Amino acid sequence: MPGQVVFESTDLLRCRFATSPLWETLAALHTLFEPHRQNFHLPWVRSVRLPDGVDLSTVLLLFPRPGYVPDFLSPPPEGPLTSIEDELARVRATPVERVDDELRSCLLDPRRALPTSVTDPFLDDPEATRDSLADLLAICWDHLIRPHWPRVRALLDADISLRARTLAEKGLAALMTDLDGRLAWDGTTLNIAEPSAIDRVRLGDRGLLLMPSAFVWPDLVMISEEPWQPTLIYPVRGVGELWTAGDTPPRTLVPVLGRTRARLLAHLAVPETTGNVAARLGLSPATVSTGLTALRDAGLVEARRSGREVFYVRSPLGTALLGGAEREEA
Repeated sequence: MPGQVVFESTDLLRCRFATSPLWETLAALHTLFEPHRQNFHLPWVRSVRLPDGVDLSTVLLLFPRPGYVPDFLSPPPEGPLTSIEDELARVRATPVERVDDELRSCLLDPRRALPTSVTDPFLDDPEATRDSLADLLAICWDHLIRPHWPRVRALLDADISLRARTLAEKGLAALMTDLDGRLAWDGTTLNIAEPSAIDRVRLGDRGLLLMPSAFVWPDLVMISEEPWQPTLIYPVRGVGELWTAGDTPPRTLVPVLGRTRARLLAHLAVPETTGNVAARLGLSPATVSTGLTALRDAGLVEARRSGREVFYVRSPLGTALLGGAEREEA
């Protein structure tokens, strides 16, 4: 049945956004195990390597489908700028009783029928299991996500900035329903269409943490078990262009605008800051700033201020120019 997240009036004031490098590491492992689910991540899958001798079979056992994945492996971030070091420290500080309880929920699920020869090594010493898993996740972060984190983080930040603008301009109902087509808001309850792993969750003055993810698609994930803050993890906007964004502008525009400006114009389908664009395209902020100024002066890009930040997006003229160039090439 569809899931429901029930808000009290105080919960509306305690909704917040955050990103989590640890969650992205864990979700990236899902992608490594099932690369066919997310073809747009194949450039990343082909490029990453783990050190010889790193055995992922341990963590694979904790990723049942269907089934429960232990929440202590990715505790909801406590702030918007949580570092991987802070998150791994929280994993290592998880009470042993919590670790044991979540491991048992995962490994002793009757649907899995795992033999004791498989489950006992995890359950005999949950403290050692917790620490070894934290060490393994640190290695996975270093080799799978850290080299690409500026690009991934820029995409996540751009999503949050866009959601903040939606909230400011259109209100909470528009924000919630715009996050994902499977969400519906009726004023007090967020309804999550099937497939949903939850039934009915009352936030109870804890608020809801909203977290975009580059690797969660096509799923929506709801963390609702105590003691974790209720968290909804949703697919980040624009993830299909994460590894190719702006890399191949129309050839006919390059002689006119120059390759960098043509890339910028092709990239700016949604509003982004100079820093985010630089991180995603692998360019220096100074180069991006110069290119955006030229495109703005030509009427091809519009600048919009939100608080202290300035967002750039293609203007109608820029969209028409880009569309004409693409039609000409076709």
